[in-house]
Amino acid sequence: MAELPTNARVVIIGGGVVGASALYHLAKLGWTDCVLLEKNELTAGSTWHAAGNIPTFSPSWAIMNMQRYSTELYRRLGAEVDYPMNYHVSGSVRLGHSAERMQEFERVAGMGRYQGMDIDMMSVDDIKAKYPFIETHDLQGGLYDPFDGDIDPAQLTQALAKGARDMGAKIIRFCSVTGARRDKDEWIVETDQGEIRCDYVVNAAGYYAREVGKFFGRDVPMMVMSHQYLLFDDVPEIEAWSREAGAKLPLLRDVDSSYYLRQEKYGLNLGPYERNCKAHWISSDDPMPEDFSFQLFPDDLDRLEWYLEDAAKRVPILQTAGLSKVINGPIPYTPDGNPLIGPMPGVPNAFEACVFTFGICQAGGAGKVLAEWITEGQTEWDMWAVDPRRFTAFADQDYCIAKGMEVYGHEYAMHFPHHQWPAGRGKKLSPVHQEIADMGARFGPYNGWERADWFAHDGDDVSEAGTQRWDRNGPWFARVREECLAVRDHAGILDLPGFSRYRLSGAGARDWLNSLITSRAPKPGRMGLAYFSDRDGRILTEMSIMALDQDVFFLTTAAPAQSHDFEWLQRHLPDGTDIAIQDVSDAFSCQLLTGPNARAILKDLCDADLQLSWLSHQTTQIADRHCQLVRVSFAGELGWEIHSKIDDTAAIFDALMIAGHSHGLKPFGMFALNSLRLEKGYRAWKTDLSTDYTLLEGGMARFIKWDKPDFVGKAALEAQRQKGVSKCFVTLIIEADDCDAPYMSTLWLGDEVVGEITSGGWGHRIDKSIALGMLRADLAAAGREIEAEIFGRRFKAVVQEDQPLWDPENKRLRS
Repeated sequence: MAELPTNARVVIIGGGVVGASALYHLAKLGWTDCVLLEKNELTAGSTWHAAGNIPTFSPSWAIMNMQRYSTELYRRLGAEVDYPMNYHVSGSVRLGHSAERMQEFERVAGMGRYQGMDIDMMSVDDIKAKYPFIETHDLQGGLYDPFDGDIDPAQLTQALAKGARDMGAKIIRFCSVTGARRDKDEWIVETDQGEIRCDYVVNAAGYYAREVGKFFGRDVPMMVMSHQYLLFDDVPEIEAWSREAGAKLPLLRDVDSSYYLRQEKYGLNLGPYERNCKAHWISSDDPMPEDFSFQLFPDDLDRLEWYLEDAAKRVPILQTAGLSKVINGPIPYTPDGNPLIGPMPGVPNAFEACVFTFGICQAGGAGKVLAEWITEGQTEWDMWAVDPRRFTAFADQDYCIAKGMEVYGHEYAMHFPHHQWPAGRGKKLSPVHQEIADMGARFGPYNGWERADWFAHDGDDVSEAGTQRWDRNGPWFARVREECLAVRDHAGILDLPGFSRYRLSGAGARDWLNSLITSRAPKPGRMGLAYFSDRDGRILTEMSIMALDQDVFFLTTAAPAQSHDFEWLQRHLPDGTDIAIQDVSDAFSCQLLTGPNARAILKDLCDADLQLSWLSHQTTQIADRHCQLVRVSFAGELGWEIHSKIDDTAAIFDALMIAGHSHGLKPFGMFALNSLRLEKGYRAWKTDLSTDYTLLEGGMARFIKWDKPDFVGKAALEAQRQKGVSKCFVTLIIEADDCDAPYMSTLWLGDEVVGEITSGGWGHRIDKSIALGMLRADLAAAGREIEAEIFGRRFKAVVQEDQPLWDPENKRLRS
């Protein structure tokens, strides 16, 4: 057994497949002075009982990237590290019972093709040809992924471990971590074999990640489910088919019934994700054991009865197979089902690579991403989908349990664009929540806050089922149109709790801020939109900067960006500075009053100078409550953001509603705001604005002040300016039918992929389907016709002038 070293560059806590992959990828990048600590044997947690399926399918672009990379790595890993591995690339068939499911398949197939994977749609006859033992009478079709398969999790872990060791990294088994403490700029990891000092530490402890997180003062947002799969004896028909075909049956996923069925030798492996699922280790009468290595829960087959019967009807030969073994083991879940990979929120030089529901298929990509994050401070792909900072304080344990069970029970569910999952709701409520609910508001969660998405009328379908569709013509469509036209013709009000806000002050704050943003901080009394880039010039985040004084600012950013952006600012503060940054997100709220009658509504409510120009701000009182009027509107009409203490929200809202009654004021929601911002070409964070694109690619050159002193990313942007961009931001009008383009839809010129869509939706003021996206630079000329793929069909798309579709000269906005 290896001896515990006293020092290391990185210490990884947890010896499952993800921890081994992180160690391997760090070593591949030259960081060989790294140590992995495992309290038992490698794979002792979820890895050892995992089924080992390796799909590439994912509705998430980032996770599809990770899973694709994993399959590419696993195909070469055995030879690369000289370790035998059982990796069966059998392909998979996903079954579609409905037209909506087939639309989902079309979308993911398009994403896969863009990433270089030949994923194919299947007819019912195609399914039968690939899987002769199946009943297809009630199916619409399917999806075939030739890269899917299964792998031996233990062999995979050992191969990664061997590769890491061969490059000089160390693995210490049977070494329990008992604590951690900070000593100056280093971590001291405490173990039952002594202490080890390191620069960076990684929590890769799987379903024990929450316990390990406590060493760092971190409450990891997770819970633990019990997941069962069933192993069946050999089936003669499968053996005969396999011997004749020289291959395994493709892995079968009946996603609408919620299970997979996989050939295991000449038998079958059935793995359901049942609605009547069970959480573990969530109460005092079921505490988390100190050690659960290589252990399982008792069988709980009553939960699986429906799924077993359904699978036996789908593949009748299953009825002839004897049940040989039941595996019922712990599997961790985050509230959205995606893992935690990246910086540990609020903890310096600490990272997470844990809470993997599909750790075997994601481990390769996760190790790559984590190693980049540690060694480079940034990743090749935008990884917000798995960034631990996406969850903030609202994600308490009750929320994690409710959402984890919901995600597990809907593991294969379709994620429709206007559907909101009901579990774990109501974490943060605006003071006017009930008031706008009484007006018909249908809500969606934004960093835990409930915001109105749209306003229903009596008799409208407000059922959850009514929102489970891909087309735009749901029960919300007519109401959203009314809201948009009210904003266009009269005025609208939107309660916007949950913006992330930071107060920046202190001598030198302006100069320091200018060293980070690509433009210049506004003068006192003004506000401006500012962009932060990483060192490669990629779009890190967007903030509104309100200058209260020469060195006093309020920075406002997207609700989900609260931890992400605050940590970026903190990390770049110089040592010994007098500059202070405070997160004041929970103290303030905002209301957006916008439309041509907005000035008339405010006129009798306050003594503010309502003729101050666009991008100005001033302090005033409404209903005897202090507030800041900011002359800006994400809707692209005359308007003001009204920022106030959160406790003053109701008084201001009520005053505005009363004053606005005679001016046609209507409440509107986030669905309408999204439509309105698309017509103006305004970008959204982590779709149009992400580290997948530089500021120049994203069409943000006007926000770059080339003559100012150095700022983060300036050298990279200057180099790209000299070279030119290969793709750039465009606005498109699409001749779509009843579906608008979803995120990462593909753009085509003939048979060539030439770009992707980052946002899509219907513009109610112009009555057209709009898309924002990235297009090959030589095609980005106004009037150019290309095609947009929307759920497998191609539609004419025309590049628009580089200006807003609505009010292109911004006359209404500046009026």
